[in-house]
Amino acid sequence: MTLHVASAEPMQLYLQDARKYEYLTPEQERDLAVRWRERQDRAALDKLVGSHLRLVFKMARGYQGYGLPLADLVAEGNVGLMQAAQKFEPEKGFRFATYAGWWVRAAIQEYVLHNWSLVKIGTTAAQKKLFFSLRRLKARMQDLENGDLTPEAVESIATELSVPRTEVVEMNRRLGLDRSLNTALGEEGDSEWQDLLADDRPDQETTLAGAQERQQRQQFLKLGLGVLDDRERQILVARRLREEPLTLEELSQHFHVSRERVRQLEVRAFEKLQKAVVASAREQQIAAAGKGRELARA
Repeated sequence: MTLHVASAEPMQLYLQDARKYEYLTPEQERDLAVRWRERQDRAALDKLVGSHLRLVFKMARGYQGYGLPLADLVAEGNVGLMQAAQKFEPEKGFRFATYAGWWVRAAIQEYVLHNWSLVKIGTTAAQKKLFFSLRRLKARMQDLENGDLTPEAVESIATELSVPRTEVVEMNRRLGLDRSLNTALGEEGDSEWQDLLADDRPDQETTLAGAQERQQRQQFLKLGLGVLDDRERQILVARRLREEPLTLEELSQHFHVSRERVRQLEVRAFEKLQKAVVASAREQQIAAAGKGRELARA
């Protein structure tokens, strides 16, 4: 069986495929499921899945309001349908459509959550339920504006879905402010919203220059630390180069000297480090200037 979901007219082809399959009786459905599970009968799987393609299409259409392509929603629903066929146990007495519906809905909802918004929508079951129920509840309350909900509406929705009021307010704002990057602009629709977004990331030249500068600083620091004795180096690293610096008291106990002595050693080590770094930078500048003169003469 071929599931057509990508072509010039994807949904027409998909529905043509779907109409080739007849609806199944409970007995036919059970027989096909058993043949697939026990004998890996591909023809049985084809009939079982094919007879439920229209179910996938119907469920996918229910999620068109999120601005995602219907073909993509159907494709994700088909994935859920195949997963359901792999795990269906007919002896438990449920119709395959009932069982598969859960898998199809879960697959489509997961796709919507991952692709509808640039902002992470929600991870808990309650947050997902809120995301997919908020529009329906707002419509029932005749409150479809993109602005903030009234306190009464927030309270009603939070109570019905058993979620905190703050989550209702936050989700409503996300649903109202998010905008697809592929939204067409202009009367001709020849450009998209994403075409107007500036790329704030540094260009390749800036990135390379930054990496070279960081490498140079690390080299200078390494040379500077090399002029310190072991105790000076340990104190300077502990006081100035650690994410969580040690206190003077901790170092005084470690080296068995007073806190004032530790402070003096830290200051002296830092001054020696600065002088070594400045000297190294000056030597590098002189070497670069000499190389530049040689290139100019050549």
